Amino acid sequence: MNSTRVFLATTLSAFLVVTTFAAAVQAETTVSLSKMHLCCGACVKGVTNAVGTVDGASVKVQQDDSSATITASDDATAQKALDAIAAAGFHGKSDSKELKMKDDSGVKPGKVQRLELVGVHNCCGGCNKAVKAAIASVDGVVADTAKAKSDTVVIEGDFDGKAVVKALLSAGFHVTAKK
Repeated sequence: MNSTRVFLATTLSAFLVVTTFAAAVQAETTVSLSKMHLCCGACVKGVTNAVGTVDGASVKVQQDDSSATITASDDATAQKALDAIAAAGFHGKSDSKELKMKDDSGVKPGKVQRLELVGVHNCCGGCNKAVKAAIASVDGVVADTAKAKSDTVVIEGDFDGKAVVKALLSAGFHVTAKK
């Protein structure tokens, strides 16, 4: 009888150790982002610094293929890292079905004549060229004020505001409508 109790206690202890270890291993979350705009070292630093503000998350940025891989302690922390990247003006396509970069621009669909967007990462000439190209790809845009080292851009013409946001997100830039 005593040996049975020892066996059960040992088996239970081993089970608890294994399940605790498995839960700890499974708790780590990895999310890969692609199609980001990362033209220079300042872009890479911007993404790295953004994720650095999130406790429990880290990022490896691959400038050569315009991607980043986030490792976080859990899904909630990974989403906070994605949100921090967006707040820094970057956008990317997530490989996760649950964890995504959101279109939280606040821009409503429909035609507008003027749209002011803030928060865009536009650190250099390469960024500015890409921002301008994305904006110009939208039918009805006639002018924009995008310039390097400015995170604000005003777009004018007769265009769909949501189409401008979609073009910028696709180009790797996250924006928000000025309130």
